[in-house]
Amino acid sequence: MDPTETSPRARRVGGGLLWFAALGGALSWTVHLFVAWATDELACASGHTTLAGFPVKGVVTIGVVLPALVAAAALATAWLAWRRTSAAAGEDDPRMGRAALLAVVGLAANTLFLAIIIAGGVSLLVFSACQR
Repeated sequence: MDPTETSPRARRVGGGLLWFAALGGALSWTVHLFVAWATDELACASGHTTLAGFPVKGVVTIGVVLPALVAAAALATAWLAWRRTSAAAGEDDPRMGRAALLAVVGLAANTLFLAIIIAGGVSLLVFSACQR
């Protein structure tokens, strides 16, 4: 095997990380919507203050913090991917240019989704549940 070539396993892992860098924030925001917002709305509609024995505020907090951490990890992964691919994007390999573009898209998208998760989390955690 040529030492300049990457192994198929390394390409799969690198490709998976690049896709996580591009889509991790969007998936985290989706989880945030379904867990935090849906829990808050369904608890208010049913008049309950607990969900399976846990207080609704605790479930909502988990539904905000965990997706925010995943979105931050996706943002950090996109930043690392951009740093590694942007220097090599000027070479003759067009794959590095596409990877650098995907990393830039991940930087922008994950920043936006992290801000949305934080703003939504603040509104869920600051305002009392079932406030009309």
